[in-house]
Amino acid sequence: MGTPPHRLSITALARSDVCAVLRLTGELDQASEKFFMDTVAKVVDASHRHIILDVTALTFCDSRGLNCLLALHWLLRRRSGDLMLAGVGRRLATVLEHSGSTALFSAHTSVGQALRSLPEPARPHWPPAVERSTDEGVTPPT
Repeated sequence: MGTPPHRLSITALARSDVCAVLRLTGELDQASEKFFMDTVAKVVDASHRHIILDVTALTFCDSRGLNCLLALHWLLRRRSGDLMLAGVGRRLATVLEHSGSTALFSAHTSVGQALRSLPEPARPHWPPAVERSTDEGVTPPT
């Protein structure tokens, strides 16, 4: 199998019946847009209406990447859920600020802090025991 046409990986770190914690690594842009949307759609279709994106390792996000985050935010809101961002760095913070999107996203310093904002029954076990990543989709935690 060849190298994907994008530089983004999505790793499932933890999940409960209604919440999934995903780590984004790399670049969220036009090249990774379809991969991102297809992957998170599977997570939402699996009844996860609260999604925490650990964006600590996200190195780039442009307007197309922001549109992906906005689309996921909208979809989760329609399902009475929430998109939370954990570990927002300076670059992503600047994109959110310049677009006027800061107030739309629940931003937390860490995944643990984001999880504490959810009711206890909705929280997955944290921290995860083992993690694996794939460029083909979300790898479930083991």
